[in-house]
Amino acid sequence: MDRIYRVKQGMGGRYAVERGGNFFWLRGDVFGDYEPGDEIPAGAPLKFLAPVSPSIVVCIGLNYKDHAAEMKKKLPEEPLVFLKPATTVIGPDEAIRIPSWAGRIEHEAEMAVVIGRRASNVKADKAMDHVLGVTCLNDVTARELQAKDVQYSRAKGFDTFAPLGPCIAVGLDPSELEIEGWVNAERRHHSNTRELIFPVPYLVEHVSRFMTLNPGDVITTGTPSGVGPLVPGDRMMVKLQGVGTLGNPVVAA
Repeated sequence: MDRIYRVKQGMGGRYAVERGGNFFWLRGDVFGDYEPGDEIPAGAPLKFLAPVSPSIVVCIGLNYKDHAAEMKKKLPEEPLVFLKPATTVIGPDEAIRIPSWAGRIEHEAEMAVVIGRRASNVKADKAMDHVLGVTCLNDVTARELQAKDVQYSRAKGFDTFAPLGPCIAVGLDPSELEIEGWVNAERRHHSNTRELIFPVPYLVEHVSRFMTLNPGDVITTGTPSGVGPLVPGDRMMVKLQGVGTLGNPVVAA
């Protein structure tokens, strides 16, 4: 299994691949054929960016049975889909900025799917051919605005409300992975992706029936129970088995 990182260089980023515990600069196309290139010296200071810059983040709500119960909502008959703009995406260690006027802000630890090949009208049995890998995402939400509005765009769409990373795990089976969400030293989410109502292949099929997904686009898979508040001074961490830990400080906007 490879882990692909995007490393800050100058004004942009450069891809690196971790294989066997060692880091190499990625040679080739991250969304096509690639291989490890020159090895990066051990201990070299690396600042990781969000592993992709998606044109869109497609989110799936109420996709864990325990979270639907937590929110006192019926299990959906089909995936509940909403969108986050590209401007919500930040990388590891970047700050989640909390707007003072937006009321209660909550975290949602999620597994996210990174599209590797253009997907349109893809069937579930071919869906994983279009997936590069999986990563962590925090679907930060202004909960009071979500309850107030008919749709979720405002509540979910603030700048910095989609921390993403730290890497893309390639070749990892997404069907049975432990997922946790931590705020400071308190574990708030703890579940397994086998509890998903709609699994990853079904989600790719469902979304690609009405929307073309391009390489680098992201589908989130929903949050387990345990959502709770975020306030300035907190540090939120999403941990996904096989991927690693995505950590972000929380500050006042």
